[in-house]
Parts: sequence; structure tokens; C-alpha cells
Amino acid sequence: MIKNNNIRKIISAVLVGAMCLALVGCNKTEPEVTTPVAESSKEEVKVSEKEETVEEAVDPNALEPGMMRSYLSGLPVDEKIGNRRPIAIMLNNLEAAQPMSGISYADVVYEYVVEGAITRLMGVFENYDKLDKIGSVRSCREYFVYTALEFDAIYMHFGQAAYALDILGKDYVHNLNGLGEAGDTTFYRTTDRNAPHNVYTSAKGIEAGIKKLGYREDHYDGFKGKFKFCDLDKVVTNEDGIKATHLEPKYKINKPWFEYNEETQKYDRYQYDGPQIDDLTGEQISFDNVIFQYNNWVQLDEKDYLAFDCHSGGVFQYFTHGKCVVGKWVREINEDNYDMSAVRYYDMDGNELEINNGKTFICVVQDTEIEKVVIE
Repeated sequence: MIKNNNIRKIISAVLVGAMCLALVGCNKTEPEVTTPVAESSKEEVKVSEKEETVEEAVDPNALEPGMMRSYLSGLPVDEKIGNRRPIAIMLNNLEAAQPMSGISYADVVYEYVVEGAITRLMGVFENYDKLDKIGSVRSCREYFVYTALEFDAIYMHFGQAAYALDILGKDYVHNLNGLGEAGDTTFYRTTDRNAPHNVYTSAKGIEAGIKKLGYREDHYDGFKGKFKFCDLDKVVTNEDGIKATHLEPKYKINKPWFEYNEETQKYDRYQYDGPQIDDLTGEQISFDNVIFQYNNWVQLDEKDYLAFDCHSGGVFQYFTHGKCVVGKWVREINEDNYDMSAVRYYDMDGNELEINNGKTFICVVQDTEIEKVVIE
């Protein structure tokens, strides 16, 4: 359970009430007062004016030519990488598929529950050019597609549940399916694991699949990203939040948790009773930002297939630097295509939340499970 009564009250209030998402402010400028200068002091004033040096304001986000801030991490990246559409890959999170390959290269990772209380991850990758093994890759669930669309990502999966066919068929959903036309081009199987845990992709396969299907390779005009990152010379500390150094979203099978690492100032990820490791690096994965996002959900059938409401909004908890704050998530209204709009995060005063530059892990939690979540 959440160990702080205040944060429980805050979350309950957000769930049952509407949040004001606009604040009105005004700035007043005092009129300039000119004081006459005596004749005897005019020359002295002129001399001092010549000696003054005016310091120009330094832009904290100024970058070298050819660089830009990443839409995924907020960090400086080459414009060719930053303007290129990312890929969103369905990652197998069963114990038999551990450790994953390449997950540490994802700038954003999502975790949702699927049938049978297992979870599946989706990694959103920006710079994957040197990777020859990413996976293993598993099948689609429709709520992951809505999430991938927030990033204007090309969505990658190996098969799908029947409930996902409708959204996958939309012309604005660009996806590389292992059972589709570009399957053999994009994916490959290894011999070190049994199926279905042995399907992988690579930078070469991704590029070939995108070319084969003729997908747009750069972000559409007007794309502005999902997150609001702080300036490069600043750090968000959540100083007014509650202590949050141990986090458990309470997924039943893999039983993951996060531990705040004081030395690195990141959250280290654990599951299946130990550190979650990237097989390519041999190192534990860690994140600058962790978000628990609470979504409405329903069970679709007796086989326990689920659906999550990715549009109507809800509450979230944002964790960074060992502290937690609470707010409300809202999917912004895009008149051209609501599905391609992004979820935005707002604090309790209705201001868009600034998060730290770096990697982000988002656990989407069933809103009925909120009382079971552990924050210590």
C-alpha cells in the first residue's frame, strides 16, 4: 500500500474531482523614473557608462550546430537522430525470455499488464543504429499502439491479439509485423532459446523493413514531442514531494520494483527477484524518471484479454531524486487525429510537469490496484 496518507488523499481527490488546467497571471512593470543629473556630474556619468560591461544572457539550452534536444530524453542529439521517427518495440517480459537484449538503449520504456497478469514491455528507441540484436519481440496489444502513436513511432511486433486488428489497420499506424509483409526482412530467430522467446530484430532489419513498406522516416511537420523537459542546466528534485526511494507497481507475476541509487541519482530496476539486466551490456537498467500512470481498464473476455483506456485521463505519480509528486494525465485534443495526440502530465496547480533529462520508465497500472502500490 502507499505508505503516506497525504498522498492517498491527493490521489483520491484527483480521481473524483476535476483539476483546473489553466492559471491566469499578470506581470506589472513599474514606470521608469528619471532623476535629473547635475551639470557637475555629467562627465563622471559618461565615463562610468563607458566602463560598464553588459553581459549577454546565456541560453542554457544552446547547442552546437547540427544538434538538437531529443524528443525522448531531452538530451542533445544529432539532428538526423532527433528528427528521425523512433521505433517502439514489443518486448517479451516472461521469465524464460530474460535477460532482454538492447533494452538499455531505449530512452523510454512502458510496462502494461496483459492476459494472465503477466506484463509486456515496449521500448521506444531513438538511436539504435549499432544494435544487431533487440528483443525478444512479442505480439501486439491495442493499448500499446495508442501509446506508440504518442511518439510518432514506427511500431514493431510479432503477431497480435484479434482485438488489435482494427487499430493496426488504420492508415496512420505504421507497423512492422513479424507475421506481415516485412516479417522475414525485419525479424530473425536465434537457436539459443525455444520459440516464442527467440524472435529478434536489428538496426539492419528495421531499416530494410521501413524501406520495404515505404514508411515516412522523419517526424511529421509540427511534431512537438510528449514530455516537457527541464533546461539542460537544471535538475528537477521534487523537493516538495514525499520520500520515494523504493517503488513497487505490484504486478503479480514478475513482481518488479525500483530502488533509488543515491550514488547515480537514478532508479535501478528489479524483477523476478533480482536486477533486470540487458544481455548486450551485462548491466542493470536504470532510469532518471519513473512514472506510475493509472488507467481505467476492462476485461474483454473469459481468456482474460484486457483493454486500457488511453484517452480519458487519470492520475499519475512522478518519481525522481528519491521523491514523489502527484498530478493528472490528460491526452491532449488533436482535432486532426485524436489517436496521434500525446498524453501530457500536469501538477496539482494545473502546470505542465517538467521532468529531468534522461531515460524514463512508465508503469501503466490498473486504477483499481492503486491501493496496493508501495511507495517508501
